Amino acid sequence: MKKRIAVLFGGYSDEYAVSLKSAQAVIGAIDQEQYELVLIGISQEGHWYRYEGPLDAIAADRWQDGRCTPAILSPDRGSHGLITAQGDRLRIDAALPILHGKNGEDGTVQGLLAMAGIPIIGCGCLSSALCMDKLRAHQVAAAAGIPVPQNLELRAIPPETEVRKLAETLGYPLFVKPVNGGSSYGISRVTAPEDLMPAVLTAFQHDDKVLLETAVDGVEVGCAIIGQNDDLTIGVVDEIEIPSGFFDFTEKYTQKNSAIHTPGRMTVEKAEEIQETARKLYRALDCAGFARVDMFLAKDGTVYFNEINTIPGFTSLSRFPKMLMATGMTFQEVVALLLRKGLPQ
Repeated sequence: MKKRIAVLFGGYSDEYAVSLKSAQAVIGAIDQEQYELVLIGISQEGHWYRYEGPLDAIAADRWQDGRCTPAILSPDRGSHGLITAQGDRLRIDAALPILHGKNGEDGTVQGLLAMAGIPIIGCGCLSSALCMDKLRAHQVAAAAGIPVPQNLELRAIPPETEVRKLAETLGYPLFVKPVNGGSSYGISRVTAPEDLMPAVLTAFQHDDKVLLETAVDGVEVGCAIIGQNDDLTIGVVDEIEIPSGFFDFTEKYTQKNSAIHTPGRMTVEKAEEIQETARKLYRALDCAGFARVDMFLAKDGTVYFNEINTIPGFTSLSRFPKMLMATGMTFQEVVALLLRKGLPQ
């Protein structure tokens, strides 16, 4: 019998539009001869619907104009499923959240699914919450013996003189970023004291905790992983080349001034070291299903932890699938592997 998989997309998040593009690509790549899909769209206002309209309306954000029925996930473990406003009850075998950022990638939806007894294809509640919190993720990575950039946390907006004193202990350039967030929203690279306070205020618009972090002199590299425990498939290491600034939201989705090299421009030995570091981080932060591990390769050869994206971008042009496709798989095969390794046996 076909497994019935709920695919969640959209979400009450700054990254709503990115989720729509990722979800459309993933849904289009799933073999529906093998799996029965139940599409659950979440509006930017946080309303839940069962969506039964055309696939191409999702990325265009026209899906709410189509066949949508208000629906909720039942927390009753006996139901294991979706209840619609029409009274339909659909038992779900597993759920695949393609939700980026807050209220989707931070453990909240994962907690709801766990309460309902619905298996999750992807990281669970603990790893999702840990990886979303940049400071706590760095603390776990450091405890696992992985180098991390020096950082300081702000829990309230301090006076500018105090912020400048804290920044002086780290040195310039440095990054100012929300502790919880994704797609580089609210992140600034600061090279001079006069630019520090505006960057702090921008970051506090996206979260109630802000991180000051030393900039690593080197390049950003990444590694895609699918699987859990010892059964891991690891993609080719990539490298981000950017002449100036950093890989912000605009560059991530337009690459006007940047380039992504897959494989990265490094020796085979260094790439293997980065893959092994990614494997250690994936396990240390209790990841399962799939994730993209982002690191820095410093000019002196040291590999530093940056962050783990537990639901990375997933269009055919996104870094996560491209790193796995570089091993010889097609996009459809990457999605098939993700489902095969993520579904309960």
